[in-house]
Amino acid sequence: MNDQQRLELEAAAFRRLVQHLRERPDVQNIDLMNLAGFCRNCLSKWYKAAADDLDVAVTPDQAREEVYGMPYAEWKAKYQTEASPEQQAAFNAKNPKGSA
Repeated sequence: MNDQQRLELEAAAFRRLVQHLRERPDVQNIDLMNLAGFCRNCLSKWYKAAADDLDVAVTPDQAREEVYGMPYAEWKAKYQTEASPEQQAAFNAKNPKGSA
């Protein structure tokens, strides 16, 4: 495998992951954080960081929209639910500082 093929495969895998997450809005970000240690917001931050590394102008809101498939506020209004006490406790146990 050459570098270009690796780049194309990695990009395709990222696009498929993002599509999968868009198709599963029932899976809450806190569940992703508790189970996998990352969530949609993490992906958008990584996307923004990659853009910054390449000197490509991408705002945090644009990066979130790339991952969520819509403006973040719209996704939150449509799909985000309040974290249960159990979800929040699991998150806090894994993230003592309280944030991702």
